[in-house]
Amino acid sequence: MTLSDERRQSRRITSNIFKGSMGNLIEWYDWYVYSAFAVYFSEEFFPKGDPTSQLLNTAAIFAVGFLMRPIGSLLMGQYADRRGRRAALTLSILIMAGGSLIIACTPSYNSIGVLSPIILVIARLLQGLSLGGEYGTSATYLSEMASSGRRGFYSSFQYVTLVAGQMVALGVQIILQVLLNEEAMTAWGWRIPFVIGALGALAVLWLRTSMDESEQFAKMGSEKKKKAGTLEALMQYPKAVFTVVGLTLGGTVAFYTYTTYLQKFMVNTVGLDKKTVSWINFIALLIFALIQPLAGSLSDRIGRRPLLLTFGIFGTLLTVPLFLLMEGAHSPVVAFVLMMVGLIIITGYTSINAVVKAELFPTEIRALGVGFPYSLTVAIFGGTAEFVALWLKSAGAESLFYFYVSLCILISLFAYWRMGESSKVSKIDAGTGHGK
Repeated sequence: MTLSDERRQSRRITSNIFKGSMGNLIEWYDWYVYSAFAVYFSEEFFPKGDPTSQLLNTAAIFAVGFLMRPIGSLLMGQYADRRGRRAALTLSILIMAGGSLIIACTPSYNSIGVLSPIILVIARLLQGLSLGGEYGTSATYLSEMASSGRRGFYSSFQYVTLVAGQMVALGVQIILQVLLNEEAMTAWGWRIPFVIGALGALAVLWLRTSMDESEQFAKMGSEKKKKAGTLEALMQYPKAVFTVVGLTLGGTVAFYTYTTYLQKFMVNTVGLDKKTVSWINFIALLIFALIQPLAGSLSDRIGRRPLLLTFGIFGTLLTVPLFLLMEGAHSPVVAFVLMMVGLIIITGYTSINAVVKAELFPTEIRALGVGFPYSLTVAIFGGTAEFVALWLKSAGAESLFYFYVSLCILISLFAYWRMGESSKVSKIDAGTGHGK
């Protein structure tokens, strides 16, 4: 291969990863807008009452959305393994756009009564279906498009764009907080970010339809395509399936604790005002996103397992102390530093979890194998993390949640300890991809 050929190939890889990542950003923006603006719209969808109770109701619906993610990962994973990664990624973005538009247009509880939260649930179910298919297919696509020596680096952009989606949601929130007062935000301002999400999803559709299909999928033989994406084929890899569950458990609980629940924790428990908390989260997540490729690149040099072990050890030991310190930290600076320590620890998981899972499965069941067991675990543990935290707070035992998070990470630490180095036994076929 000549130097010019290598440059063209590098540009093609970068272009395709950019297109896939931008769609991923919009998907996660639409998903996180719900959590970011829950403090404003919770009283619109439920009867007036205690603010914590209203947030508990919106958190329950947030968790319900996660219940659709395994179904989405099953259906979309099968579709991606049979029809292609590009087709599945295009379909998922359209479903997400529909869910956001429904939420933006749903009348309040005072207008239509109980129909209001029912419609909200339906919209979140659609978004859960979309996101369930997005994760496994996106992780598969990024891992297959990357050259074998840089898979950790390129696949880390899944969490870069995932976090960027949340940052954009927070950025929109900050802008609206400046432009609108509290009353306007609660009455109608919260609908604006959902409209933005729906329009953004339609705009990014063009990017996904112009992506190249993964070469590994395109070159998959006809015999393999007949069995592609089936649960029967997936069950031939039980160790890989249980490995995905084990390495996901602690990571997903920690991730949603520090990136989703922490915003409400800083308002309800620490006592910081909403605008300050929005800025703390925005800056912390910006730094968090920037260090993902650094950690991913490091994994290409030293392996994936050392990073996972680092997360497991420090996450188990430091989660409880970090939250206990934050409880009494009424200073925004201290709260930011403690949040940042937690996010740095989690980077050992977030930066490489996509490529680790993709390396465990062959091409014909990779999207399903990455997405389905992951989504099941996230639905049970990640999606309920915020609900568990708020429930324990309402019961007067919020500190028990800190130990719960630590225990989940400890369980994953055992999985990291027992698993091998995925990059050395990768089932991603370098010969049909971009090679070494």
